[in-house]
Amino acid sequence: MIFHVHMTVNIPLDLDKTYVDDLKAKEKALSQELQRQGKWTHIWRVAGKYANISIFNVASAGELHDILLSLPLFPFMQVEVTSLCQHASSVKNEEEAL
Repeated sequence: MIFHVHMTVNIPLDLDKTYVDDLKAKEKALSQELQRQGKWTHIWRVAGKYANISIFNVASAGELHDILLSLPLFPFMQVEVTSLCQHASSVKNEEEAL
């Protein structure tokens, strides 16, 4: 299943910088591992915001839910998920588009 995920991060300004830096390092490592596994297929920054647009290719909505909850920065995120499917006019099949 393919999902479009918009994540906006809002870290409180009064959190300890060392703690925040550690969370960011863990987040980066996990996101890169998920990319290598083919589950997190695309990630783009949203210009001017601490936010991203990502595409996930996972077995189920439940798997996506578990992945999102495992992200170290999840407690500080606003997440919007949209399920995607193949468009009839696409010249590429779903897998080629990823």
